[in-house]
Amino acid sequence: MYLRDGFPGQRLRVLPAPLVDAALQRPITSTLLVTDAGYFPHAAAHGRLRRHGADETIVILCASGTGWLTLGDGRPHRLDPGSAAVIPAGSPHRYRADEEDPWSIWWVHARGSGMEDLVEEIVPGENPVVRLRDAYSAIAAAEDVVAALEQDETVPMLYLATGAAWRLFTQLASERLRGEAPSDDRMQTVQHYLRTHLATTLSVDDLARRAGLSTSHFSAVFRQSVGLSVVEYLKRLRSARARELLITTDAPVAKIGQAVGYADAFYFSRQFRAVNGMSPTAFRTRSREDTRE
Repeated sequence: MYLRDGFPGQRLRVLPAPLVDAALQRPITSTLLVTDAGYFPHAAAHGRLRRHGADETIVILCASGTGWLTLGDGRPHRLDPGSAAVIPAGSPHRYRADEEDPWSIWWVHARGSGMEDLVEEIVPGENPVVRLRDAYSAIAAAEDVVAALEQDETVPMLYLATGAAWRLFTQLASERLRGEAPSDDRMQTVQHYLRTHLATTLSVDDLARRAGLSTSHFSAVFRQSVGLSVVEYLKRLRSARARELLITTDAPVAKIGQAVGYADAFYFSRQFRAVNGMSPTAFRTRSREDTRE
């Protein structure tokens, strides 16, 4: 049996039908309107079956873990970190979190007169999955959608959500046109090592040696493959894990900083603020206020 929602630390917003109908008559939101959006962390047993599809186009961004999507052709498509799926409106589908490694996902439902063209650019064939060069920008756009709707359901906030969703959809279209980033098994090995050793003191020199490259060559190849510098990539990985711990645990901020590789709590706070625009404490407070609403 699948769970639709109810995951600890989740964020979820759904617009009421009368508001959706009214917004679809406005010039801006008639083109693209977010009707539902959210974030499900470590969503064990999560899944949905829609035999007749949904009224909206659905985007699922996999931030961690693994999940599976099946469209009308019955072929399963795997979603893992750094991938996105686009499900056109009206397409029968089933999706679910992996049983052993359940996904954490950001998701957006959208309607409007511009959706058909956007979807055609993103999903020109039968494969609904896009491998992202810059997953962090896509996730940031989805998070901005949710944050706008969490403020309130006024027209200004709907416009902000539309702008963030437009950024998300156009990034997906751009990613599809550009194709997958040049891959290098050594870079994937380094990325996996970084994801699983966040609390370890890491230097670019050490990582270059692990990849069997000079430091300068490693830095250049890593940026080409991933789209970010090693330092920025690691900072964002640590920030993502810290956000998850701030939402889902009561651990002190200093302990969370240590868990993601920052021995100095003040330095952790500065690095977290650089990515998230607020301190860890402020982020936790805002997230818990959102949960209580």
